[in-house]
Amino acid sequence: MAEFLFEIFCEEIPARMQKKAGENLYALLAGGMEKAGLDIEKMHFWAGPRRLGFTADVPLKSPDISEERKGPRVGSPERALEGFMKAAGLSDISQAEIKDDKKGQFYVAKLEKPGRDASDIISDLIPEIMNNFPWPKSMKAGTETFRWVRPLQSMICLLGGDVIPVEAGGITAGNSTEGHRQHGRGPFVVTSFADYKKQLEGAGHVLVDMAARKDKIATDARALCEKAGLELVEDEGLLNEVAGLAEWPVVILGDMDPSFLELPGEVIRLSMRDHQKYFAVRDPKTGGLAPNFIVVANQEAPDGGKAIAAGNSRVLSARLADGQFFQQEDAKKNLEDYYDKLDTVIFHKKLGSVKDKAERVEALARGLAAKVSADPDKAMKAAKLAKCDLVTQTVIEFTSLQGQIGRLMYEKEGGDKDIALAIEDHYRPQGPSDKVPSEPVSIAVALADKLDTLIGFWAIDERPTGSKDPYALRRAALGVVRIILDNNVRLDLSSQLLKGWAVLEMENMGDKESGRLADGVISVDEKSTQQNLVSFIIDRLKVHLREQGVRHDLIDAVFALGEDDLLSIVTRTHALQAFLETDDGTNLLAGYKRAANILKAEAKKGDLPDGSPGKGTQAEETALYEALGIAKDGIDKALEKEAYTDAMSALSALRIPIDKFFDEVTVNAANETERDNRLRLLKDIRDTAGRVAKFDAIEG
Repeated sequence: MAEFLFEIFCEEIPARMQKKAGENLYALLAGGMEKAGLDIEKMHFWAGPRRLGFTADVPLKSPDISEERKGPRVGSPERALEGFMKAAGLSDISQAEIKDDKKGQFYVAKLEKPGRDASDIISDLIPEIMNNFPWPKSMKAGTETFRWVRPLQSMICLLGGDVIPVEAGGITAGNSTEGHRQHGRGPFVVTSFADYKKQLEGAGHVLVDMAARKDKIATDARALCEKAGLELVEDEGLLNEVAGLAEWPVVILGDMDPSFLELPGEVIRLSMRDHQKYFAVRDPKTGGLAPNFIVVANQEAPDGGKAIAAGNSRVLSARLADGQFFQQEDAKKNLEDYYDKLDTVIFHKKLGSVKDKAERVEALARGLAAKVSADPDKAMKAAKLAKCDLVTQTVIEFTSLQGQIGRLMYEKEGGDKDIALAIEDHYRPQGPSDKVPSEPVSIAVALADKLDTLIGFWAIDERPTGSKDPYALRRAALGVVRIILDNNVRLDLSSQLLKGWAVLEMENMGDKESGRLADGVISVDEKSTQQNLVSFIIDRLKVHLREQGVRHDLIDAVFALGEDDLLSIVTRTHALQAFLETDDGTNLLAGYKRAANILKAEAKKGDLPDGSPGKGTQAEETALYEALGIAKDGIDKALEKEAYTDAMSALSALRIPIDKFFDEVTVNAANETERDNRLRLLKDIRDTAGRVAKFDAIEG
């Protein structure tokens, strides 16, 4: 075994791309070498602001391969023999052995493939990887055709300390690299990974591993805050980002004018995090933000970072001063005063302005309020105010604070706390890990907002196609699913969509001259479009439940009953899955499938009898008839109470009678009367099971 060391050194790689790029390099190199027969060990990759790297222990040569290739039978046509010889690399059929099997004699070619030197494998592999590396965005770097995320500077490629002079992008690999621009540029000639790491992390002032950079930043920041009697506001996302910006991270504590603390904490944290990449700092005595921040520099300053801190403080002060001005200007009006201005913001050219949307959401929220035990007047008020902060100067500047600024403004006015919370929460959930609104008014407005969005875009036939979803409609549908399930909301989707459709149509028939909605917006078939939207939401339900281990075919089996109350679908699906995991469930499904297949075959002949079955002539026939009557009664009573587990239990009582029926009774009897009654019994099995779920949709 010999140590393989590979480094790609280039201009700054965007922080968000580094980790994935390192993982891709690892996968491509390890996978390529293993595919070529090299059994590699001790693999490790690293990624940083200006470099990607990989090291592993690699055998100096791939193993020799000996294999047999079976050919045609002795006496086969000449063309078959020629094809075999060509594929096996034989010049004459006599070079093949003849072996026997039960069917006679056949030719066998023995193929010997000598192993390849690891250096040759690597020489072929690296240019292929470099020329086809999966960067999200890349640029021409070096040659006319070569693309890389940023211009290449150099490469290291060593095997056992010897250089493999591979070439990519006009750069030939060697054995040297550069360190930190200010503290240790180098160059550094290296002989191994240990030497590489020692030189870079010593004289080169580069922490190679991202984990080491993250640990240093977090540890130093906490220690610096503790020394000053402060507390770091932890932020894993920001920590990952700054660890990708600094090769030699140096943590500095800065301060700002305490008067800026009058700003909402959200504005301060956003200004620090998104615009300046600073960590916020908390006063442990009050729990509020302190007039300080943590900045991560990429160098050690002679003055201990005082000038860096002062410079960053000036930049932050300018940003926060803008925030103060915007807030002061916004505060000259109440939140509701911004409502009419929403008419100047287009939601969609076919669906009108944001004010039009707010009006629709207001109408829907009032109707939904009763279903979630919310005050309808509060729900309407919250829906009216929910989008108002979009036209405030603060949100125009700090877009991601939409909802939060509206809540803060309304609270400052002394507004109702339920309405204030709904203003912020109506956007939620914005992703699979985001929290779901849980207060009644918030639930009503959040549901109304998402349903209006879905109804509107379906009405104008702007649906997601393939991977394209420019209006985040999948996220809106998943939001509807999560809100309903997390809050146990009973909602007939079809009925609710009809109401939303009616609201949209009423607006479309309104004042056309206002320009809010154009003529002929709703041009698709209403019924089929609504059915398509319900199916779209059910698909999001499948995605959501699949993560919980629920089978998609069982959701289909329940949805096929015409049920579109999501809560009921989920409850029934869970009961169905638990039932099918039992022996009774498995065997009953097999019996159902057998009955259904017989009925399909007879239906093709046009021989299915009408009417209800009787007791029949055989004991097993009579037992099944009586069991079906008892099961129907039990299922109906259970479904009326929505006791789906009880319904499955009632259905499971059919297992033994069905098994005995198929074991002892001939369905296609010679006697036509007997045959017809038995086919009616099979129809009754199908129909009885169909009260619980459409078993035809169940796989297996």
